[in-house]
Amino acid sequence: MPDIELVARGIAIGLVVAAPIGPVNLICIRRTLSGGFVRGFLSGLGAALGDGIFAAIAAFGFTAAIDAMMSYADWLQLGGGIFLIVLGIRTFVAHPHIDMGVGDAPPTVAMARVFVTAFFLTITNPATMLGFLAIFSSVAGFTPRDADYASAATLVGAVVGGSIIWWACITGFVSLFRQKMNDHMLEWLNHIAGVLIIVFGLGVLVRLAANFIR
Repeated sequence: MPDIELVARGIAIGLVVAAPIGPVNLICIRRTLSGGFVRGFLSGLGAALGDGIFAAIAAFGFTAAIDAMMSYADWLQLGGGIFLIVLGIRTFVAHPHIDMGVGDAPPTVAMARVFVTAFFLTITNPATMLGFLAIFSSVAGFTPRDADYASAATLVGAVVGGSIIWWACITGFVSLFRQKMNDHMLEWLNHIAGVLIIVFGLGVLVRLAANFIR
C-alpha cells in the first residue's frame, strides 16, 4: 500500500515544478492552439519525463549523476540558451495554420519532435535539478539516507504524475479556445511567444556570462 502522504507530496512537487510559466509552458500552449490537445499534451509529457529524471536523481541520491551534471552546468546552460533563441526565432517567423503539422514530416516523426523538444528544454536546465534537491530535502521532508527504494520510487512516480496532471489541465483548458482562434490570431501568438522564448534564452546566456565574469 503506497504512502498516501508521500504520494500527495510528490504530486504537489510535480505541480509546483511544472506550473511556472516558462518556455515549455509557452510551447505547450502554442502547440495546443495550432495542433490540438494531443500535440500540446505531448510537449507536456516530454517535460514530465525530464522532471522524472531529475526527481529520480534527487530521490535516489545519485551523487555521481549530480556531480556530473553540475560539472557540465555551464555547457548545458549554453546549449539550452542557444536552443531557446533559435527556437524563438523559428517560432516568430513561422506562418502557422490551425491543425498544422510540423513541416512536412510524417505524423509519427512530427509528434516525436514535439516530445523531444520539450524534454531537451527541461533536461538542459540545471536549475531544475537544484530545485528538486532543495524541494526534496525541505518541502518533501525526504532524503535517500532515511528511506528505502520503494519510497523513493513512489515519490518519483508521484512527481511525474503531478507534472502530467498539470500538462493535461493546461492543454485541456487551452484547447477550449481553439475554436475561437484563426490563422491571423495564431500568427500574432507566435510572434509574442517567439519574443518571450528569445528573452528566456537571452536571460540564460546573460546569467551564464555574469557567472563567468565573477
